[in-house]
Amino acid sequence: MKIFKKRTKKTNKAKAVSLPFRINIIFIIVGILFVALLTQLAYLQVMYGSKFKAEVNRSDTSVVNGNVQRGMIFDSTGHVLVGNSAHQAIIYTKGVNVLSSDMYKTANRLAQYVTVPTGSLTKRQLADYYLANTDNLAKVEKSIPGISGYSEDAKYDKAVNKVESYPNATFSSALKNAATIFAKMSGAYQLSTVNIKDDNVSTKEVAMVGEHLADMPGVNVGTSWSRNYPNGRSIQGITGTVSNEKSGLPSDRVNELLAQGYSRNDSVGQSYLERQYEPVLRGTKSQTQIILNSDNQIKKEIKKYGGQKGDNLQLTINAKFQKQLQSLVRSAESGAGGNSTGTYAVVMNPNNGAIIGMAGVDRNPKTSKITDNILGTINSSIVMGSVVKGAMVSGALMDHVITPTNSTLTDQPITTGGVKKSSWFNHNGHANIAVDASDALQVSSNSYMMQLAMKEGHFNYVEGGALTMSPNVFNTMRGYFNQFGLGVKTGIDIPGESTGLQGASGYKHIGSALDLSFGNYDAYTTMQVAQYMSTIANGGNRIEPHVVQAIRGTSPDGKLGTVKATVMPKVLNHIDMTQAQRNVVTTGLYRVVHGTNTYKTGGMLDSIKPEISAKTGTAQTFYNGNETVTLSLASYAPSTHPQVVVALAMPNLGVNAESNNMALAKQIYSAYWKTVQSTSTVK
Repeated sequence: MKIFKKRTKKTNKAKAVSLPFRINIIFIIVGILFVALLTQLAYLQVMYGSKFKAEVNRSDTSVVNGNVQRGMIFDSTGHVLVGNSAHQAIIYTKGVNVLSSDMYKTANRLAQYVTVPTGSLTKRQLADYYLANTDNLAKVEKSIPGISGYSEDAKYDKAVNKVESYPNATFSSALKNAATIFAKMSGAYQLSTVNIKDDNVSTKEVAMVGEHLADMPGVNVGTSWSRNYPNGRSIQGITGTVSNEKSGLPSDRVNELLAQGYSRNDSVGQSYLERQYEPVLRGTKSQTQIILNSDNQIKKEIKKYGGQKGDNLQLTINAKFQKQLQSLVRSAESGAGGNSTGTYAVVMNPNNGAIIGMAGVDRNPKTSKITDNILGTINSSIVMGSVVKGAMVSGALMDHVITPTNSTLTDQPITTGGVKKSSWFNHNGHANIAVDASDALQVSSNSYMMQLAMKEGHFNYVEGGALTMSPNVFNTMRGYFNQFGLGVKTGIDIPGESTGLQGASGYKHIGSALDLSFGNYDAYTTMQVAQYMSTIANGGNRIEPHVVQAIRGTSPDGKLGTVKATVMPKVLNHIDMTQAQRNVVTTGLYRVVHGTNTYKTGGMLDSIKPEISAKTGTAQTFYNGNETVTLSLASYAPSTHPQVVVALAMPNLGVNAESNNMALAKQIYSAYWKTVQSTSTVK
C-alpha cells in the first residue's frame, strides 16, 4: 500500500507539472496563428484593399450612360436649320447575367402592350426567339434525326436551321412582334439601354407599359431624339445626316466609335458637318447608377448626372437666302433642257471667306430628272472656260511678260502646226484688233491669252509654225492659277472637296497649253471659282471659305447661347502683285460689264445695282458625243469695296445657249440685296 501511494503521488505531481506546459504551448500556437491572421489581414488591407473595394463596388453597382439632345445647327441670323424632335420611347436596360429565358418572358409581356415594326426581323432572330421557349426547343430537337449524337452547340445550330426553314406563315404577326422586341433586348450589352420603340409611341402604349413596369424587369418609359429640318431637308447636303437607333453605328467606324464610349444604337454624325463637328454636337451623356441585388437584378437606379446637351453650330449661311438660291438654281436647270447635267452656284463674302449660300442640282439628260446636289459646288469638276482669264492675265503680269503700261497685243487667229484657234469674235481674222490686258478681259480674247501663254513659255510665235515650247509652261500657268485657288482645294470646312482635274501636260499635248490659257482644258469646282474671284476682289488674299461661323451654347429658353468659339478668317496665301498690276485686272473685270467695246461679254449685267464687276465664261464641251457648251460666271459687287462674290457654272448646255449664266446671276444678286444685305449699307 505504501508503495502504491507513493507512485500515485508522483503521477499526480507529473500531471500537474505537464498541464500548464501544454496550455502554454497551445496559447503560443494560437498566438502565432492570430499574428499570422492579423498580418495577412493587414497585408490584404494595405496592399489590395482598394482593389477589393472596387471589385465589390463593381459587383454591386454600375453606371449606365444615357443619350442627350444633340446640339442644333442655326443659320447666320439665328434661325434653326437642324433641330431636334423629342419622342416618348419604350426602353430596356439589360441587367447582369440575364438569361434568354428571362428576356423571353419580358418580351412576351411587353408585346401585349407595344406594337413595333417587324420589317427588319431576320430569320435567325425569329428562330432565336422561338427556341428561347424550352418546350419549342425540345420539340424541334426531337424532330431532327440523330440529334443525340451532336454537342449542345451543334444541337442548337441544327434547331435554328430547322426553324429557319419553316414557312413564313407558320409565325403569326403577334409572334413576330414579340420576336422583334426579344431581338432588341438580346442585342443590348449588360447594363446598357436600348430603345425598343422610339417612334410613333402612342399614349395608350405608354400608359399600359407604365402600369405593368413591375412585371417587366428592365423596361421603362424614356425619351428619344431625332433630327428635324424646319427649312427643308435640302440643307442636309451641307449639314449631313446622323444615324439612328434602327441603323446603328456606321459599320465602317463601329469599332472606333465603341472605343470612344458610344453604344451600338447611339446617334452619331454620319457625314459632312454632323460628322466633322461630332465632338461638339454630341454633348455629354447622362449617368445613372444602377444598384443590383444579390441575384444581379436591378434593385435601384440613382440619377448621378443629368447630362449636357451638345453645343450648337451657327453657320454663315442665311437660311432664307439659301432657300431662294436653291430654288433659283433648280429653276434655271429646269429650263436648260438638252444634255444639261446640272447647275451650281456659290455666294460668299470675299473679305472673310464666309459662305452666304451654296446651291446645286444635278440633271439626268436621259430622264430629265433633277436632284438636289449642293455639294456639287465642291466636288463636281467642270471645264469653266473664259472665267479664268483674270488669273491668266495676273500670272502674266507677275511673270513680267506684260506690264501695266505695256500690254497691248493684236487679237488674231493663232495657227500652229496646221491647227487654228481664235477668239469668239474673230474666227477668220476679219476682226483683228489691238487690245491691252484690260480690254482683252472685256472682250474675252482667247487669242490674247494664247499669246500670253507662248510668252510665258519663252516661245516666239510664227504663224503656221510648229509649237515647240517646253511643257514646263503647264506648270508655270497652273502655278499662278493655284495661287488664286484654281486647281487646288479651297480648304472649305466640309469633307469631300475635289481638287479639280488636270489635263495631260506632256510634250505631245503641248497644244493644249493654249487651251489651258483661256480655260478650255483643266476642270475646276464652282467653289474654286468663287475663291479665285474673292482673291481678286479683296486685294490678293486667298481666304479659306467656311460655312461654320461659331460654336455656341444654349440659353435657358433653348435658343442660341454664348459664343464658345469663333471661326476666324484664314489667309492661305497672298498674291504678290503691285497695285498697278491689280488695277489692270480689276479694270478689265469692270469693263466686261460696263465697258464700251462692241465685243464686251457681260453687258447684260450692267443693270444690276450696286454695279458689279465680272468675268463670263464659255467652254466648248462634249457630252455623250454631242457638242455642248458650259457657261460660267465669276463676279463681285460693288465694283468698289466688294462685299459679295457670286460664282456659278452650268455645264453641257445646248450650243446656242448664250446668256443663261447672266440671267441667273441677275436673279441671285436681286435676291441677295433683298434678303441678306440692304443696298443702303453699301459704301
